[in-house]
Amino acid sequence: MITSIKEFSNDVVKEMKKVSWPNKEQLKESTVVVLTTCVVISVFVWFIDTGMTFIIKTIF
Repeated sequence: MITSIKEFSNDVVKEMKKVSWPNKEQLKESTVVVLTTCVVISVFVWFIDTGMTFIIKTIF
């Protein structure tokens, strides 16, 4: 059990060394893309929700 945990930990360390981490500029760009996408989707969902609410209230 202990040897398998050590082996797993060693494998994790090896794989983490292979990871290509983004630089600060790439991270900023990705953050802007994610936040913009979240805002656009939120506005879309709000618009659909408002429209559906209006339709349901009109019917009933």
